[in-house]
Amino acid sequence: MSTSGRWRSFVAHGTAVVAALLFITPLVYAFFSALKPSREVLLAPPALIGSEVRWGNFAEVFTFAPFTTYIINSFLVSSAGVLVVLFVSATAGYAFARLRWRGRDVVFVLFLGTLMVPQEVLVIPMFVVMQWFGWVDSYPALIFPWAFTAFGTFLMRQFFRGIPYELEEAARVDGAGPVRAFTRIVLPLAGPALAVLAVFTFLNYWNSYLWPLIAVNDYATLGTLPIGLASFSSQTGTRWDLQMAASVISMIPTTILVIALQRHLVKGIATSGLGGR
Repeated sequence: MSTSGRWRSFVAHGTAVVAALLFITPLVYAFFSALKPSREVLLAPPALIGSEVRWGNFAEVFTFAPFTTYIINSFLVSSAGVLVVLFVSATAGYAFARLRWRGRDVVFVLFLGTLMVPQEVLVIPMFVVMQWFGWVDSYPALIFPWAFTAFGTFLMRQFFRGIPYELEEAARVDGAGPVRAFTRIVLPLAGPALAVLAVFTFLNYWNSYLWPLIAVNDYATLGTLPIGLASFSSQTGTRWDLQMAASVISMIPTTILVIALQRHLVKGIATSGLGGR
């Protein structure tokens, strides 16, 4: 390797290491803060390790609040949301990418325009719609309002457009219609893009706070993890040690998911248009 090549490699690896340290430092501090006594979490100057190590903080999280219920609710809502989003985005993306129908491009542009509307603008109209359906304070209210996303449709459309048309034409010569060509030919090839969309969707549902706060009244029964994290703060004060411990616990499932699908994520981003293709 030439001198310039070694220098570029050094700069690239050094930048990656610095970026990794910047991202991981808050996580490391949160973990060690979860092991401190509550009074030492906000001490100035801050210390990484407290005067004593309290592993019992992680167990106390589940007795201080119905945290098990929050975890179960988040799993149910996030998993169901992923299934609905994958189905809707895959079918809509296929219609926009492969089927020819009048007004397709205009509808697609209008659909993408919804990405410019902030969620905060939509929560009140969406809450009114949930009232019409009688879904307020229920799981459908937490799942369906944000399941029809333009991002997911755009992602799948970009991936489907990269699949050669010859594969579908060969299937149609053998007598396959659009539905069979989609389910037997196109969809099996879309695994990487579906993995990317699944991870992004799961994270969005898992971390959503504003909408569950509005759509749910019975937090003890239907509350999700972001609602549960807020329950450690009250008018009498905040249990910072327990809140840090709960935050660490809430990060475990998403971390495992990203690690498990890491290879699919890299491939999906590179082949679905998010990587500059």
